[in-house]
Order: sequence, then C-alpha cells, then structure tokens
Amino acid sequence: MGPGTGVRVYLACGVTDMRKGIAGLPALAQGVLWQKPASGAVFAFRGRRGDRLKLLYWDGQGFCVYYKALERGRFPWPNAQDGAMRLTSAQLTMLWEGIDWRRPDWGAPPARMG
Repeated sequence: MGPGTGVRVYLACGVTDMRKGIAGLPALAQGVLWQKPASGAVFAFRGRRGDRLKLLYWDGQGFCVYYKALERGRFPWPNAQDGAMRLTSAQLTMLWEGIDWRRPDWGAPPARMG
C-alpha cells in the first residue's frame, strides 16, 4: 500500500501546521514547494514539536494522507527554515521509521572474501 520504490520525495523544510489535511497539504505542495501535488510524488511535512509527520501522495484516483505520531523522540529534519529538499525512497523509509536518514549507521563495511 502506498508509493513504491523510485518515487520522487519532497520534504517541506521548516514547520507545517499539522491541522492541514487533504485540502490544505496539496495547496502547500504547490504554493510553497512549487511542485504539482498530483504528480505522483510524495510530500513530507513535519509539525512544530517534531513528533508528527504527514505524507501526501496522489495515487491516480485521489490524495492519500499518511500520518504518524511518535510516542517518544522526534523525526529528523533539516535545519532549513523553508523550501524543499529531495529525498530518495530509501531515505523516506528511514524517515517514516524515525531513523536519522541524514546520518544512517551502516555498521562495519563489508569484509573481503578470501
């Protein structure tokens, strides 16, 4: 369910009013991020406290809004006050899971095979 791999992802830098919903978020995607909301891209928005995240996605028939509220912690977010930032679908997955997509801990490098 939801967008697959290789989808374009736009992260709305700064703070978003989390009261915005299915009508307000597409307006932000177009007016603030300068993107077509029905383009098939995913748009990520974070609230002021940092513990709430909304994703907006056009599935071809209508808009889908995915909402997540963390019980502890905050979603990692860039320091920029406004504008948009592109993420990969892998970074979006890390963001949704609360993993810091800016500095993932990949562990030890692969060992050489002998």
